[in-house]
Amino acid sequence: MLLIHCPYCEEDLPELEFAYAGEAHIDRPADPSALSDEEWRDYLFIRSNVKGVHFERWRHVHGCGRFFNAARDTVSDKFVTTYKAGEPRPDLGGKEAAE
Repeated sequence: MLLIHCPYCEEDLPELEFAYAGEAHIDRPADPSALSDEEWRDYLFIRSNVKGVHFERWRHVHGCGRFFNAARDTVSDKFVTTYKAGEPRPDLGGKEAAE
């Protein structure tokens, strides 16, 4: 069973309590109406899909209900760290995958 640490509840809980919510740290365009159809498509659908450490958003749906971010290794499926939404991307000392 995969355990995920909720940074708000401060507990390691089963994966079934959480829902994946996409890639983390995606900035919304300042003026979406100025984007071309291709640029808007890329913002909505194109993600990095890295092999290695990937920064993701998760939601503790069967607990506090809050969103948080996680760094997860896509090769081993292990969580490197979790941190509260709005906090900057942590420096993992070079463990990040080449994006």
